[in-house]
Amino acid sequence: MFVAVGAHFGCMHGIARVFGRFDLRAAAGWLPRGWIGTEHEKLAFYTDSLRRPDAETIEALLRDVGQQGDWEHILEKDRVIGLRRGQASVTLEPGGQLELSGAPLQTVVETQAELEDHLDAVTRAGASLGVGFLGLGFDPLWTVADVPRMPKERYRIMREYMPTVGTLGHDMMFRSCTIQVNLDFESEEDMVTKFRVSLALQNIAGALFANSPFKDGADTGFASIRLNAWTDTDNARCGRLPWVFEPDMGFEKYVDYVLDVPLYFIYRDGTYHRPAAGVTFRQFMDGHPAAQSLRDAGLEATQEDWDLHLTTVFPDVRLKQFLEMRGADSGPLDMMLALPALWVGLLYDSDALARAAALVADWTPEELDALRSDVPRLGLKMPFRGATVRE
Repeated sequence: MFVAVGAHFGCMHGIARVFGRFDLRAAAGWLPRGWIGTEHEKLAFYTDSLRRPDAETIEALLRDVGQQGDWEHILEKDRVIGLRRGQASVTLEPGGQLELSGAPLQTVVETQAELEDHLDAVTRAGASLGVGFLGLGFDPLWTVADVPRMPKERYRIMREYMPTVGTLGHDMMFRSCTIQVNLDFESEEDMVTKFRVSLALQNIAGALFANSPFKDGADTGFASIRLNAWTDTDNARCGRLPWVFEPDMGFEKYVDYVLDVPLYFIYRDGTYHRPAAGVTFRQFMDGHPAAQSLRDAGLEATQEDWDLHLTTVFPDVRLKQFLEMRGADSGPLDMMLALPALWVGLLYDSDALARAAALVADWTPEELDALRSDVPRLGLKMPFRGATVRE
């Protein structure tokens, strides 16, 4: 089981009022290193027309996969919107992309078995519905308007919100797919070291796994149009987090960041409550006048609200109960396995981690910004430090 980080905010004056009884460092301690969590998304398509499946087809596919593997249904308004089994889940993204969030495992060999079992199940389910799957970072053919919408209220709210904060949020929601790797830390100091290394190298990993040059049926000239979508999705909740490299980085600094990210919604008893535009979790928790509509609905901040809010920030590396590597395009099975192998080798081997930390220690903010802005277009060919990213 991964270490939970959500309660480290118990030391803060405002959060302590609501969550003061939590202090994970005292209550839970630190778990040993070594767990590996792998998540991946894949595009579904009808094999006859190549079009993306509608919500009814995706629900039928989920039901079939659930029956094959004794999964529990995740329901919203009596519709199956996901599956859960132990610490693993299968969920649908806004455009019907299917995501496996794997259980925490101890080896990449176990990850391979988990992925193969899942891919076999969805392939069997898809075959009966005339549906196939594509391992790419971005839909190469269909426009945002062509993609069917999935029946999740969370995504309806995000769909309406995205155009108010960026130009590429709908591309991210409906047309992109990623592979993500979740890794542990042993202490606050260990978290900071791994956070800095993984942030600095995230776009280099993105260049290694870039496979999404096509959009709307044409070659864009980009190495990863998926990575490019993240450059103008929502800068208040996305990006490379330059303050992670500041001397006072720690759990509290990350909590401060998340507290000041605007809320998407608060969820209670099957209903999503939307605050006024721009209201932050800090304002909600502190009873700020801007959050009056939430108070009028009788809502007070809870631990569950915080846990949900943590899932609505999308930096290049995300801190939850683990560190989540978010830079890679989705791909076929061998790429799904190569990514965790890469990050496990870098972050779980103490010598490799120390050498990686030394390597990136003098990279400037300008160089890190350049990696984020130029790798989507140039990939491994991007000039960097007198050579290229490839070199």
